Amino acid sequence: MESLAKISNKGQYVIVDVLGEHRLAKRLAEMGVAPKGVLTVVTVSKNESGMVIYLRGQRLAVSYSMAQSIMVKGVNEEESEKLVSLSHVKVGNSGIINKIIGNKELRKRLMDMGLTKNTVIKIHQIAPLGDPIELIVRNYKLSIRRNEADFVLVSEMEVVE
Repeated sequence: MESLAKISNKGQYVIVDVLGEHRLAKRLAEMGVAPKGVLTVVTVSKNESGMVIYLRGQRLAVSYSMAQSIMVKGVNEEESEKLVSLSHVKVGNSGIINKIIGNKELRKRLMDMGLTKNTVIKIHQIAPLGDPIELIVRNYKLSIRRNEADFVLVSEMEVVE
């Protein structure tokens, strides 16, 4: 599973998830970009330029930043491990960070806060309205916004304490 912006080959892909702000996800869903949908990459993104996809009988131009929010996998690709967005992990559950996606500034900021690959994290609590999320990372508590947590992909695990 990777973001649509990182795709280097033309072909068919299955939409796994749409990350980022709720407004963006809703707008993309209105255009037909929703999980379990199939799209065809017509032109790939080069040097952070936009790309063209074919979806539901129409061609769509997608900006690089929008393509970063769309998680896809190849039609024939088998996933050995189920990766979920950090924002979808339930309170009290733990996971191991596998990948941080998004633009360079966001990735650097999250890594500077201690969210690096193969780090064990635990969801400590979520605010009443769902934002922010409080994590336990490296024996300290860290609060991040839900839309930032969308860009951290983890594999859930059982932690024995």
